[in-house]
Amino acid sequence: MSSTATLLLMQWLSPAYPVGAFAYSHGLETAVADGHVQDGAGLSDWLADLLCHGGAQSDAVLLACAWRAQTGEELAEIDEVARAFCPSAERLRETDLQGDAFCRTTAGIWGDALPALTYPVAVGRAAQLHDIPLEPTLQMYLQAFVSNLIAAGQRLLALGQQEAQHRLAALTPLLQDTAASAFAATRDDLFGASFAADIASMRHETQYSRIFRS
Repeated sequence: MSSTATLLLMQWLSPAYPVGAFAYSHGLETAVADGHVQDGAGLSDWLADLLCHGGAQSDAVLLACAWRAQTGEELAEIDEVARAFCPSAERLRETDLQGDAFCRTTAGIWGDALPALTYPVAVGRAAQLHDIPLEPTLQMYLQAFVSNLIAAGQRLLALGQQEAQHRLAALTPLLQDTAASAFAATRDDLFGASFAADIASMRHETQYSRIFRS
């Protein structure tokens, strides 16, 4: 991958890119409030489940499918599947609003023809348009996904900066495995079995006190 493509992908997935990722916890806030995640070890377990069975895994498959889409009709079908795959209203809003912000910003800067898409579908499509290889796109998307939730964990738990980075580094092999699995996946391989995270995202909709939008 060229240095230009690397820098572009880093820019898109940087916390500075205005998609508002910092405002979402993917249900983690409720998991902490309910006592399911109480410390760094619990956070690592929660994130590992998302990478193996939950939203991180399905996002990666959807991104790969979008990257391979050959027509606008196929891309639209993948986006519809991505929306249908969201288990709660807040999770749908999370991927919808982030995707819309990504598309508007990317189109405004680089002139790409990007309709309003869900977030992983938007990233996959943009990477395809800019000839960015799928494998590093998947890896960096998943790292950004996990990094954002670790940052949320720092705000919700007594988790220091060094421990947070240790947790991220320890999850890297699993992150790479998830990316490799998604690289060879199709829509037929989509699944979701992280029920605790899905239920947490549903319960978050009516949580009394909260700082995140999901």
